[in-house]
Parts: sequence; structure tokens; C-alpha cells
Amino acid sequence: MKTFTLDEAQSLLPLLESLLKRAMEGKQAAQTIEDELTELSRRIFLMGGMRVDLEQVMQQKATLEAHLKTTRETVAEIDAIGVQVKDLETGLLDFPCRMDGEIVLLCWKRGESEIGFWHTTESGFRGRQAIDDRFRRRTALGGRPN
Repeated sequence: MKTFTLDEAQSLLPLLESLLKRAMEGKQAAQTIEDELTELSRRIFLMGGMRVDLEQVMQQKATLEAHLKTTRETVAEIDAIGVQVKDLETGLLDFPCRMDGEIVLLCWKRGESEIGFWHTTESGFRGRQAIDDRFRRRTALGGRPN
């Protein structure tokens, strides 16, 4: 597992913000089309059938698949960097980091100007703690115990 220092993780934020934006927009576009197709199916069911422009529906399905593919590929690109996508809806990312020889997670959410929090692998987002001088000392030298 790749680990990051705080500075390394921070330096990736502009790239990750761009990738997250692409993934989030793809997911939202896919959701919009899926909602439209679901509503069409509901109307067909309630009316006991109706004329449908099959070409248009097939185009919507192809566009839906293209958006889903873009989203999957973008999330895979983030994962390949070594960063964990925890919640695509909110743009929540975790960066594995060594502290005192153990793995902890630097925690960043899209819209935050910098990485300001960390948590243990067990505690998750609810266990976020502020990055302070004590954290910085404990992660110095690649997280090896002093």
C-alpha cells in the first residue's frame, strides 16, 4: 500500500480535485438519465403501455453507460494514485499515511482548501482529528517511531 506524507498528499489536491469533479459530474449526469428512464418506465406501467421513441431511449441508455464508464475510470485513476475514494457524493478522500509505524488516513473533502484532518482506519470520518504539531512530529521521517 502506498503511503503519503502530508506534503505529498497536499501537493496532489489540484489533480484530485479535477478528477473528483469529473467523476462527480459523470455520476450526476448518469443519475439524471437513470431517473428519466425510471420515470418513463413508471409512466408506461401506469398507462398500460404507450408509444416510445426507441431510438431516443437507446441513445439515453448509451449516454448513461458512457457517463458510468467515465465515472468508473476516473475513480480507478484516483485509486491507482493510491488515494481512497470514500464517498463520491461529497468528494471524500483518504490518503494512507504512516504515523508511529502504523497506517492512519489523512482525510480531505472536496471544497476544503487543504488537508486538515486525519483518522485511524477503524474510526473513519466520525473519528476525524485535526492535524496539529503533535501529528506532524509523529509522522516525521515517514512515520517511524522516535
